Amino acid sequence: MATILIMEDDMAIHSLIKEALELNGFNTLSAYSGTEGKLLFEQAQIDLILLDLMLPGMNGEEFLQQIRHKTNIPVIVISAKNDQDTKLELLTSGADDYLTKPFDVKELLARIHIQLRHAIKTSDDNKKEIQYKNISIDLDTREVKLNDQIIHLTGREYAILLLFLENPQKVFSRANIYESVWDEPYFDSDKTINMHISNLRNKLNLRDTNYIKTIWGIGFKFD
Repeated sequence: MATILIMEDDMAIHSLIKEALELNGFNTLSAYSGTEGKLLFEQAQIDLILLDLMLPGMNGEEFLQQIRHKTNIPVIVISAKNDQDTKLELLTSGADDYLTKPFDVKELLARIHIQLRHAIKTSDDNKKEIQYKNISIDLDTREVKLNDQIIHLTGREYAILLLFLENPQKVFSRANIYESVWDEPYFDSDKTINMHISNLRNKLNLRDTNYIKTIWGIGFKFD
């Protein structure tokens, strides 16, 4: 079963999450500060991180920035901050999902299952690598390379790129992408999709190549 790192300094919320996860068969690790969480991240095999933003020692934003240089494992931010700009900024900087406090435990568990499903969906595939021109993905390590140089993607960006590489030339609507990657019904999520596509384009930026084509009035395709 997956191991989840809980980074939350509120004892009551931390205990609630820990109990719910363990009752549902997950292994848990506990951190009550950003520095403690970073130490556990470096020492243990972790499959998903639940990250509060207002942490002592090292705040959640700084922690997220540091680990995104090393891993693509899913990170779900759980925060009392509920303004749209904060959510978009966190998703842009590497979070895979964002849940606002107070939250429903059942919703948290559902989001965890979705993220873990995305993270392991290629593990049963016989292929070990996908290669498309000068882009390669190692399906075991989730390592993405462009011209043999590692590029660091968020979990969502990785899932979108994998969707494109597995279906080159196919045109995807925004609803297609959202329902495939987020695994939930599409509802007025153009802004979210556009943000992730823009980030992915920037990370795949080459002087003479724009892999992700906009098909006006329809969506996107990888060419």
